[in-house]
Amino acid sequence: MKLGEKIRYLREVEGSLRGLDRDLSQQEMVRAVEAETGSKISQSYLSQIESGARPHLTNTTRQILAKFFKVHPGYLVDDPEGYSIELQSDLRSVEDKLDLWLVSGAERFHRDPELMHALLTVARHERTRECLLLLEAILETPGLAPRLAEVLRPKLEGSEIRNQGSGTERGKEKGAHK
Repeated sequence: MKLGEKIRYLREVEGSLRGLDRDLSQQEMVRAVEAETGSKISQSYLSQIESGARPHLTNTTRQILAKFFKVHPGYLVDDPEGYSIELQSDLRSVEDKLDLWLVSGAERFHRDPELMHALLTVARHERTRECLLLLEAILETPGLAPRLAEVLRPKLEGSEIRNQGSGTERGKEKGAHK
């Protein structure tokens, strides 16, 4: 994250902390910095920092802003290229979000034990995203879902899955019923 982005983010957080339900404006921040730290910073200088026109702070300004935002002065620099505060890869983050979404869905469908169990099973799988992409491929392959249902889940005979074709056909069928 660049220094300007960090300052904008800190203004956003500061506005929220002050109960404004919006970002603290640059002008409001300039006034608050002076009132709370006794130091002055101009709105134009702040604007240049946020836009990236001034990529570095003077040590004095860094100390003033660190004191105002209550952050370590070392935070107020550009992060190194490739730096990430995340301890996980992006893919693991996607997997975690999918898992949470599926668990939430399972809770909403608690009155349908089979569906709830299916959602939780996918959420517990190590490769949730891959499972969902596989499901898409199955549904998009004409006739595959009914054949798999017949082989893997004989008790589903007569159910909606057995009567569906591909996902594309299903979409057309739904459109026809409108």
